Amino acid sequence: MKSDPIVEIDATDIGQLHSQTEWTAAVEAGKLLYFPHLGFQVQPDERALLREDMLSPKARNVSLGADGALKGAGGSPAEQAQLAAMVARFRQQALQLVDVLLPEYHGHTRIAPTSFRPRQVETRVQSVRADDQRMHVDAFPSRPSYGERLLRVFANVNPAGVPRVWRVGDSFEAVARHFLPKAKPYSLWQARVLNAVKATKSLRSEYDHYMLQLHDLMKFDEDYQKNGTQVKMPFPPGCLWVCFSDQATHAVMSGQYMMEQTLYLPPGREVNPQSSPLAILTRLVGRPLVGVGEGRAR
Repeated sequence: MKSDPIVEIDATDIGQLHSQTEWTAAVEAGKLLYFPHLGFQVQPDERALLREDMLSPKARNVSLGADGALKGAGGSPAEQAQLAAMVARFRQQALQLVDVLLPEYHGHTRIAPTSFRPRQVETRVQSVRADDQRMHVDAFPSRPSYGERLLRVFANVNPAGVPRVWRVGDSFEAVARHFLPKAKPYSLWQARVLNAVKATKSLRSEYDHYMLQLHDLMKFDEDYQKNGTQVKMPFPPGCLWVCFSDQATHAVMSGQYMMEQTLYLPPGREVNPQSSPLAILTRLVGRPLVGVGEGRAR
């Protein structure tokens, strides 16, 4: 690996932070910003919520919407109310961190539901395509993004001192150069069929097609999973980390009890839009991958 994919930032309080151009450049290059001493504090009366049955049996994660609605939670009504308050407090901290860390994005981001993930990663049974223990970049079959970015803030809140272990891989451009020649060509008629039968929420763009191809080709390539450029990163309890998960090549190997906040950033709102996956894939393919006026259906 030509450069360290983890940028460590030594701060114990968000109030100590002042934005740095090199941090913005790093996260826009697909690196992870790691705060080993800046964590989300679970209050003593909330520790009882850190158990796996706080997740509904049929849900993958607990999520709190912008409207305050809690979904996917188990436990009693009183516990659910307490959990909603805890998740909301994390959301406030995550948004404050992004505002201080990346002020150039202020006023441009859109907030996704905030999640609490109590399930143990290594016991999940999933298909190869859905298995996040395999190296990948985030891309979603039913939700075309047209280049909209996925900025994510993570916090390990494991009460037993267990780290959340990631593998972090090579740069997005290196991965794209390796896998794009193996990608299937885009088919507009297939995209129209998928949209017509409501398999996608909007028409899948050529950009979204290639992002899904990269996601799948990475996950199904056994040699790449075992021998591709990567480093192991154990994130201990009491820390935060931030990345563009549509650009940072990663896999989540183990751990339990995590908080996560996603913010959507419109394409072109990066400080350096030419470092984005959309710009990189456009250069490599040699033509525009998103049509003028295309956008996501809400």
